[in-house]
Amino acid sequence: MNTTCYVYIAASLDGFIAGPDGDISWLEKPEYHEGGTPGLSYEEFIKTIDCIVMGRNTFEKVLTFGFWPYKEIPVTVLTTRNLSIPDDFNGNVEATSGSPAEVLQELAEKGKYHLYIDGGVTIQQFLKAGLIDEITITIIPIILGEGIPLFDINENQTDLKLIDANSSSNGFVQVRYKVENGAK
Repeated sequence: MNTTCYVYIAASLDGFIAGPDGDISWLEKPEYHEGGTPGLSYEEFIKTIDCIVMGRNTFEKVLTFGFWPYKEIPVTVLTTRNLSIPDDFNGNVEATSGSPAEVLQELAEKGKYHLYIDGGVTIQQFLKAGLIDEITITIIPIILGEGIPLFDINENQTDLKLIDANSSSNGFVQVRYKVENGAK
């Protein structure tokens, strides 16, 4: 069975997924909760996922939320350093290292075929390796000016085919693309 890698993420209009210091408080404006998220909801999306693959910085950011949003979904954290995983995660979080292709192979051997790739550097690495199949971006109506970019500006050209586009009354615009020229 082929492994499929998905990106599902929010970004500012100028392409940042967090502020310079990893700040994501700009995503919590009260007016953003009115009008909902257009298109593919996170709840619909996450039901299709076998495993979440994220970088260490993303994992550490999620730990600051005060709750673990992934419940029963296995999470693989990419890191080359020792990682402290809270005991109460019931074995649902593991650390690994390796190239994106090696990580995919490792997860496929464990029966994980539908992967949610999360975190700026991790998304960039998987995209550069030609392993991202679909990208869903919810564009938030804000210009941050600086921060952590979703895409590497030195990235090779990547052709996309529009699957769907939607907007909502709170100013969100969601676009879903199939990646046309991955390495698969």
